Amino acid sequence: MSYKFIDLEICGPVGWYRFNCPPRNAADWEMLDEMCAAFEALLARPEAKVVVIASALERYFHTGADISAFKNANPTRMRDWVALTHHLATVIRKASKPVLAAINGIAVGGGLEMTLHADLRFAASDARLGQPEVNIGFIPPVAGTQGLVRLIGRSRAFRMLYGGELIDAETALEFGLVDFVSAPETLIHDVQTYAEMLASKPANTLAAIRRCLVDGGGGTFDEGLEIEKAEAIALASHPNFAEGVSAFLEKRPPNWT
Repeated sequence: MSYKFIDLEICGPVGWYRFNCPPRNAADWEMLDEMCAAFEALLARPEAKVVVIASALERYFHTGADISAFKNANPTRMRDWVALTHHLATVIRKASKPVLAAINGIAVGGGLEMTLHADLRFAASDARLGQPEVNIGFIPPVAGTQGLVRLIGRSRAFRMLYGGELIDAETALEFGLVDFVSAPETLIHDVQTYAEMLASKPANTLAAIRRCLVDGGGGTFDEGLEIEKAEAIALASHPNFAEGVSAFLEKRPPNWT
């Protein structure tokens, strides 16, 4: 299925999800609906072992909401908007596949908030990132407040949300907002290479790791231990575990199912 604002592409075992709404990838109601549907559609593609959030535009990753969509906003309409954005964040966080982000250009607002729920973020060295919602009297609604504080900690989240300024890629790396910084010309290659490495791992184990960290990391330590225990027990009964042990002992590459 094709989409008006999102490009989906399968490159080997990697599914690329690219915002494509010139000139700045700003989301109105129609694009927001499509952002949810397209992401769910890509997750459902069995050949996509890893999903990457990216942009088809050279200078912009995503500039968040089209502010005109908020003109004459009221609580009822905002409730609908936030319901959609929270659904999108939940779909990303609950994904059973690794989710990466390839951030280029200007990345602010809702688009950047989507990447907070990915597993790892790669940024081009000339990218600029920020959460400027305070400057229109608002907050990041794509589960942005909760994603940001869990990712970079309370003090740095306050600094970003209170100030509303854009930061460069190196500062984002220092904050823990991104995990890798690449030259602009190698960003896509670097992400594809890393994603292919992930795709070579056992998919059920990657899913278990994701549940332990995303679900377990959001609760108490004891709650996390219960998730870890359940996942370890489930993995032990999967053929991949027996294959991994045998391959290790026999000093050969494993053949994952």
